[in-house]
Amino acid sequence: MNGPAHQKVTARHLKRDAFLYVRQSTVRQVFENTESTKRQYALRERAVALGWPIDRVHVIDCDLGQSAASATDRKGFQKLVAEVGMGNAGIVLGLEVSRLARNSSDCRIIPWNGRGREY
Repeated sequence: MNGPAHQKVTARHLKRDAFLYVRQSTVRQVFENTESTKRQYALRERAVALGWPIDRVHVIDCDLGQSAASATDRKGFQKLVAEVGMGNAGIVLGLEVSRLARNSSDCRIIPWNGRGREY
């Protein structure tokens, strides 16, 4: 590991698992925007490059084809929030923050610590 991006990843982060959240808003996007989906899945290799063993990089993709308008019906998002809340996540990866939620109140339920998005 070298370079500025790697300097923020510490042993404390690597003791926890990595979580990759993959989502497209509609089923149509899943079938038509395959490049975006591939780019999202490719972030798994980024976690490995940052130091996580592949077996500790958890891909949460059960929300593919579901809008981020509300977190209520997205089981994957709920799982991610639970994992972060239990302190199991050393890193959360996603192509865009809009993959998590369009509604800012849904993002507020993610228990980030007071140091920005580093926990």
